[in-house]
Amino acid sequence: MIDFTPFILSFKLAFIVTLILLFIGIPYAWYLSSTKSKFKPFLETITALPIVLPPSVLGFYLLVFLSPDSFLGGLVYKIFNIKLVFSFYGLVVASAIYSFPFMIQPIQSGFESLNKNIIEASYLSGKNKIITLFKVIIPNIKPSLLTAIVITFAHTIGEFGVVLMVGGSIPGKTEVASVAIYDYVENLDYHSAHIYSAILLLISFVVLFVVYFINHNQRRKYDIY
Repeated sequence: MIDFTPFILSFKLAFIVTLILLFIGIPYAWYLSSTKSKFKPFLETITALPIVLPPSVLGFYLLVFLSPDSFLGGLVYKIFNIKLVFSFYGLVVASAIYSFPFMIQPIQSGFESLNKNIIEASYLSGKNKIITLFKVIIPNIKPSLLTAIVITFAHTIGEFGVVLMVGGSIPGKTEVASVAIYDYVENLDYHSAHIYSAILLLISFVVLFVVYFINHNQRRKYDIY
């Protein structure tokens, strides 16, 4: 009998992380796409760092900084009585950091490819920056926004190294689907590992298909016009 609790936990984690990053990512990506600050390359480097950084390295430093003995982890524990390591809260923090560039980069690309005349027309009609962002700009980058949401959600579900180091493998609390596969293999339960792996493989395929389908339709739309 397969226990689907790890999948429920994975989807819960992915939903929360995607929602958090969506609210953070839109204004941050808009800033990166519009700023001319000399610090922009530095900010973009920091943003993209989780893509190239080995998960074990990122997981190790997160484990150090989020532990109760650290300043941040100790402060959170003192104020909220929450331990960030080996807990679901820690998984949310670690996953948000690890998936951050997967939310930011597609949205930033969408902002940068947007026709600037639309923005200027909005300003000339009397709309302020906030209204222009949410009423004019965001509706015109829907494919990029949807791509960012789908990829971030799927990437969070498939995380392994970072979540294992920060959350460990506590059944019902931090044992997400990717970690459960690792545990099954360690216990030589290849039947369960096959089922879990097949489900994650199907999810990955569907995600990539949705992204490519959206981008293909968007290109066809522009070709028609």
